[in-house]
Amino acid sequence: MSSTPTDARLMDGSGLARRLVEETAARAADLTRRTGTPPCLATVLVGEDPASVTYVRMKRARCEKAGIRSRHVELPATTTTAEVVATLEGLSNDPEVHGILLQHPVGPGIDERAAFEAIAPEKDVDGVTFSSFATMSFGLPGFVSCTPGGIMRLLDAYGVDPAGKRAVVVGRSAILGKPAGMMLLARNATVTYCHSHTADLSAAVREADILVAAVGRPRFIKGEDIKPGAVVVDAGYNPGNVGDVDFDTAVTRAGLITPVPGGVGPMTIAVLLAQTVDAAERQLA
Repeated sequence: MSSTPTDARLMDGSGLARRLVEETAARAADLTRRTGTPPCLATVLVGEDPASVTYVRMKRARCEKAGIRSRHVELPATTTTAEVVATLEGLSNDPEVHGILLQHPVGPGIDERAAFEAIAPEKDVDGVTFSSFATMSFGLPGFVSCTPGGIMRLLDAYGVDPAGKRAVVVGRSAILGKPAGMMLLARNATVTYCHSHTADLSAAVREADILVAAVGRPRFIKGEDIKPGAVVVDAGYNPGNVGDVDFDTAVTRAGLITPVPGGVGPMTIAVLLAQTVDAAERQLA
């Protein structure tokens, strides 16, 4: 990463995530003492995609450090949708499992939405089901998608109040772009969604007081399009450890910006662990 030549401040997701995991570990230890049962997160991995294998291994290691028991289920790449659904339904009905994570993407042969919907809402600690999206959208108790949840915690930690701000979300995936926009809307931002069919994307980006880049294209957002002083949240992670924003040019205009890596990524796992303990507390109450 190049040096930061202007007054743009980096939003340190690694440090904030570390503090959240420490708080989560304390809650997990307290729950275990009170109930005799540690929180348990079940991870399900279909196939052997190297990135997914690494990511699941990382999540399980973080679970162990936070005092959360991890149960891992590996399914071959030839697994059918029905078999994945049956596995997730079994975990949903297991009282010893408090949270469930289906590592995604699951591969072209699986109906991912059908698989997600097999996860019981009270165990959907990754915030991927219809139920979780609805409760989040209506501001009701439930679980948020972890990456947008981490983004909101970052904004709060750096004193960014979305109320009255113009927020632009570039990307509209069901577990990142869409929920990020809904969470900003719930905090009284005026939200614009942009995507591959948006006409004159640069013009929309230039209006953003808060920009969330979640399009999955390396250095897609150029620095010259960043509004001076804007808050730039880069939720992209592409080969070569680069985000969706051209950091080197954006940092000369932004007021606050997340680095890649070390910004949004660590917060995603931290929120997953926190929501696992939330789920366990509710189920063991």
